[in-house]
Amino acid sequence: MRARRWAAVAVAGLLATAGCAAADEDPAAAGASGPAAAGSGATGPVTVLAAASLTESFTAIGTKFEQLHPALEVTFSFGGSSGLAQQIGSGAPADVFAAASPATMKTVTDAGAAGGTPVTFVRNQLVIAVPKGNPKRLTSLSALAGPGVKVALCAPQVPCGAAAQNALAGAGAQVTPVTLEQDVKAALAKVKLGEVDAALVYRTDARAAAADVDGVEFPESAGAINDYPIVALRDAPNPAGAAAFLSFVQTPEAQQILTDAGFQRP
Repeated sequence: MRARRWAAVAVAGLLATAGCAAADEDPAAAGASGPAAAGSGATGPVTVLAAASLTESFTAIGTKFEQLHPALEVTFSFGGSSGLAQQIGSGAPADVFAAASPATMKTVTDAGAAGGTPVTFVRNQLVIAVPKGNPKRLTSLSALAGPGVKVALCAPQVPCGAAAQNALAGAGAQVTPVTLEQDVKAALAKVKLGEVDAALVYRTDARAAAADVDGVEFPESAGAINDYPIVALRDAPNPAGAAAFLSFVQTPEAQQILTDAGFQRP
């Protein structure tokens, strides 16, 4: 098996000067024809910008993808969806964007940066992440508003933050967070480090950190489920590679990886 190094992409301040000749192609349409057709003749690097909550799942999917397409090598940059969308709008070179909400994806499509129509490939739901054993016995959103309870939330402009605000409004809970984080991994880290008593995070992130935290389900999360759209980008430096990855994410094998991580099928 060939050596491979997973690395974050240095995207800030870079302009997409490559791939202009492929700007009129529709990678998403190419990917819709199936993984075998989409991967035919594709070579080189594939750069994927993806929501932080996809870190573990997409890393596993990337490994499988490279096994099927040895001429392609995937590099991921994970982070808050809103920040990634801003980087795309600034011309950062990338082939695929996977967001944690349709609203975030809309900023990319409205800017004309998408190479096709985004496709919802999974959904995700919030839980209350608490330290292992739930020492403060926090079992509801209203409990997070209790005296002395320190809570971390994602910032409102981040998909997990918007979902949290919807859930709290649905429960009629007035929670004042001690910190607002720029992505769900950062909010979860506050719980793992013992800096807060709870955080509202995605079910998938709590499951990935099960050695350190427990995920407490709450009924209002059903009204704040996030759809995850994915799209090949208009100025993708590797449109054939983008189509191949987009297609593979929708295969049963990739969907099983996502389901095992706690994502819901669309």
